[in-house]
Amino acid sequence: MFLAPYFSEQNQAISVSAQQASDFAKKIAQDFNPIHDVGAKRFCVPGDLLFALVLTQYGLSQSMKFSFAGMVGDSVELQFPEQVSESFSIRDSREKTYLNVSRHGDVSCCDAQTESFIRQYVAFSGHNFIDILIPLMKQHQVMINPERPLVIYESMSFDLTTLDFVQVTLSLIGQDLKIDGKRGDVTLHFELHSGDTLVGTGIKTLVMSGLRAYDEVLVQQMRATYEGRKTDY
Repeated sequence: MFLAPYFSEQNQAISVSAQQASDFAKKIAQDFNPIHDVGAKRFCVPGDLLFALVLTQYGLSQSMKFSFAGMVGDSVELQFPEQVSESFSIRDSREKTYLNVSRHGDVSCCDAQTESFIRQYVAFSGHNFIDILIPLMKQHQVMINPERPLVIYESMSFDLTTLDFVQVTLSLIGQDLKIDGKRGDVTLHFELHSGDTLVGTGIKTLVMSGLRAYDEVLVQQMRATYEGRKTDY
């Protein structure tokens, strides 16, 4: 299982250390958000790693929705239920909920298919900041706080017309930013293809907080800092 280096399992609990989370973000997702760095003041495990662990544990369903309810810290023990229904949650040992999942339709437990799906989706997520969020901020003439550039992963869902595929590719087909005061709700629409065949569609939502007037110089500094982190790695 390709996720094996990025989590630990003991006494039926799954945990992710800061180092494992950082390695997943940078090696698999190409995500260089400092919130996933070892020692980060507001460190959290990437939401995409939780998503990937759910798919690995329970298979790929035709219709799934993931709603994030909290940020997972370093080595938090997460309980993944042995048996799940159409709706379930990932909680810690104190019953704090971090992720709510709903799923419908047929289920596939093909390792190659699941890995392809995960790799494509998290690679897409890793490019969100530079390729999508910065152009959206410029278009709407707003920006996040450059001193605390926090973007929160809110939810992700997809619907597949078939599970008859192994390899899949993902492409962005639309993006939207709705502004409400200092809050910005970002909606990304994507398609999933197997070769030339459309096999599904999906939606990802993000929240940008602390919005203020757009400043090209500061935005380019944020871009340079992010890309510099990637180059240094």
